[in-house]
This record gives sequence, C-alpha cells and structure tokens, in this order.
Amino acid sequence: MRHFLTLKDFTKEEILEIIDIGLEIKKNLKKKVYKKELEMQTLGMIFEKSSTRTRVSFETGMFQLGGHALFLSNRDIHLGRGEPVKDTARVISSMCDMVMIRTFEHSMIEEFAAYSKVPVINGLTDSYHPVQLLADYMTMIEYGITEDAVVAYVGDGNNMTHSWMMLAAKIGFDLKIATPVGYEVDSKILEEVLKIAKQSGASITIGNNPKDAMRNATIVTTDTWASMGQEDEKEKRMKAFKGFMVDDLMMCLAKKGAKFLHCLPAYRGQEVSEHVLEAHAGIVFDEAENRLHAQKGLMVWLDRQRKL
Repeated sequence: MRHFLTLKDFTKEEILEIIDIGLEIKKNLKKKVYKKELEMQTLGMIFEKSSTRTRVSFETGMFQLGGHALFLSNRDIHLGRGEPVKDTARVISSMCDMVMIRTFEHSMIEEFAAYSKVPVINGLTDSYHPVQLLADYMTMIEYGITEDAVVAYVGDGNNMTHSWMMLAAKIGFDLKIATPVGYEVDSKILEEVLKIAKQSGASITIGNNPKDAMRNATIVTTDTWASMGQEDEKEKRMKAFKGFMVDDLMMCLAKKGAKFLHCLPAYRGQEVSEHVLEAHAGIVFDEAENRLHAQKGLMVWLDRQRKL
C-alpha cells in the first residue's frame, strides 16, 4: 500500500504514470465515457483548512469514478477536539477506502498515514502541496513545455515552492527560485531536494532577486504572499514582497512565449498583475481544471497499487 504525502516518495516514472492515467481519464471524460474504477469505494476528506479547488476536484472526481466522497471538517469530527490523530486514523481507515487530508502541520498527516489501513493523500500541508504539482506538470505536458523546461518561481518560500523543488528534482528540469530575504525555503527540505537533483540532473537555484529568476524562463509561477494562517502577517508581507509582483515588465525577462501558472486563488495587484493573469487565463484555468483529472489519476493509481 502506498500513501501520497510528498513527491519525494515517488520515482519519475511513477509520477509520469499517474499523470498518464489522469490524461487518459480526461480524454474519456471529454467523450462522456466514464469508467467506474472506484465503484462502491469511499473517500474520506478531512479538511482542517478550507478549500475551493481541493474539495470540488476530489468530490467530483470520486463521483465520476463511481465512488463517494465524505466531507469531514474539523468542526464535524473529534480530530483536534480531544481525540488523538492515531485513533481517528484507525477508525476512519476502517470504514473508508482512501483518505485525503488538508491540514496545517505535515507531521499530522504523517502520523495519520502511519496508523491508516488505507492510502492517505496529502491535499495540502504547510510543507507540501503535491497534488497541485501533479496538475501543474500535467498542464505543462499538454502545452508541450517539458523539454528543456526552465521554471521561475517568484514569491514566498512556502509549500508550493517546496513542491516545485521536489518535482524539478524528480523530473530533472531547471528551477530558479526568488524569494524575499527572510522568506526563503526550508533549509532541510532544500538539502533533501539537492541530493535528489544530483541524480536526475536537475538544476535548482535559490536567490532573492526576482529578475534573475525570470531570465529565460519558459514557465513562470508564483503563489499568494500570505497563505492561510498568515493573515496577521499580511501588512508586513506586503512590504517585504515589494518588487515581487509578476507583471508585464517581469514577464518580458522570461523567454518569448513563456507561460504563467498560478495554483489559485490569485490576488491581482499583489503577487500577479491583472493583465498577466488575464493574458494567461487559458493555461491558468486549464491548470485549475487539471486538479480534477490529475487527482483521479492518482486515486486510480493508488487503488491499483493496493491490489497488486
């Protein structure tokens, strides 16, 4: 049985296999062909953080695969209100076929997986957002931006940055990261990533100058400057991130024809300008839709692994 907590635990071949399954399911969906690969199965969805895309994509995906998804917020269950994580894991995994968790501390999802009898999927933690990167790379494949890809990430050194680092290290493309001083990536995660990158041939560079990161990029991406749980830091962050907005002048530094990605929600006039987002709305919202298809591919892949 395999869990999906971080891309670190997967080979390049496995990541591409998951995406290929998702692309095949997407092709069938467009033809209105539904294969009930998870018929009569139940996905328990635990949300300690709110969500639009994560909830809709997993719930819709499970329905289209013939199963059922249960929405479980921390207001509805005993998790976090006195019951230990390991007890909740034992109970829910005895009744559900798969569990998706969107939470704060990555250690919580690791503990849950350690006591779970079924596959556990990371729907987001403060350290990683791996399902988003499946959708992002699926989108890059569809737009033909994989060979000699150069990705520029401009913004906060957060869970999205860590996930881009891990994907680049596994797949083997170039990633250039620019964060404000004091908002760099986690040093332990960076150390892990660089070891993996040596094996794949990936080039991962870290700095504090967004213009340096943007030069010759074929993909440009960013994230909100203040994530959930950081609302009280918003004013401080707005000052620290001055000069990090991806606007037309910034995009001019990238390679001609470069595409812009954003995991959403996007705050126009902060991390990205209105014009850049709307100019690239096609790929950004294809990226958002691909959350559905990539996660369906993931759930099918995990179910098949369990049956081997």
